[in-house]
Amino acid sequence: MLTVREIDGRGIVDAVQFLREIAAPCEPVILRGLVCDWPVVGAAAKSPATLEEYLRSFGEGREVEVFFGSPAIAGKYYYAENLNGFNFGRRRMRFAQALSAIVATKPDRETVYLGSVPTEDHLPGFTLVNSMPLLPPSARARLWLGHASNVSAHYDAFENLACVIAGARRFTLYPPQAIGKLYVGPIDNTMAGQPVSLAASSDPDDERFPLFNEVRGLARVADLSPGDALFLPKLWWHKVEATAPINGLVNYWWDAFAAGPDAPYTAMLLAMITIAERPAAERDAWHAFFEHYVFRSEGHPLRHLPPMLHGLLGPLKENYGRLRAHVMQLLRGA
Repeated sequence: MLTVREIDGRGIVDAVQFLREIAAPCEPVILRGLVCDWPVVGAAAKSPATLEEYLRSFGEGREVEVFFGSPAIAGKYYYAENLNGFNFGRRRMRFAQALSAIVATKPDRETVYLGSVPTEDHLPGFTLVNSMPLLPPSARARLWLGHASNVSAHYDAFENLACVIAGARRFTLYPPQAIGKLYVGPIDNTMAGQPVSLAASSDPDDERFPLFNEVRGLARVADLSPGDALFLPKLWWHKVEATAPINGLVNYWWDAFAAGPDAPYTAMLLAMITIAERPAAERDAWHAFFEHYVFRSEGHPLRHLPPMLHGLLGPLKENYGRLRAHVMQLLRGA
């Protein structure tokens, strides 16, 4: 396996440098020690009980959904046989109750997993003392806690900064271009929102996924300790293994390069319903048009004309609203 590039995270001094040197290349980067000075990291280093006491100091929190798994699944929250249901249960409880269950429960009885908890809703004041000034205000902190676990390989449609606060994390990454050989599961029947790679989540010698062998060597591994962080560009597949008895992570999702409120994933879904089942020759034709107007591998589509004649294809910053209004008008059938 390949390794992920790593740097000293304490050398990134502001949001401008982070955007330019970390986010813009669209490659995964380990930022060693980025959050080593966070108080929550110090609390977790003392003991699980100290971590629980520290997090409880911000309040009891609201109700959250918690995963519970039997010892037989060994922390691998996944589908049941033939993708018919799941191999774990879900319960709703207040955040403080979930926290106590994680600290008090012995993993040989059952494993507990709490994910994607917005700290501003459940731990008001947490981000004031465990701050992330390198990201825009739209990037909100989310907390992940649990026993040793194995989260199936999936992707995010946003940039992701994952900061380990307790235990240890191993990320196994695959580039977006590997998608066709990862054997992706359903997009609307998932464990926690995102589709997963069935191949990257199964045993290495699983004969159901022969094409996976062609991309297995593309895997990159990132091992993180408390205080370390991993930057993941959008659409990179990542399997996440938490390997200590008690593990904690804070992550942030945001779109580093958005020109407006609309997301590329939305455009992809719209393209699916309008193009995916047309004849192959017509799909090839639309592929050429997308390449010309959207992906622009050969440059601006009107590069042969002076800028004053580019109209709606002029600078996106100036034309975003006009283009969006035109799209909405077309969708309404007007």
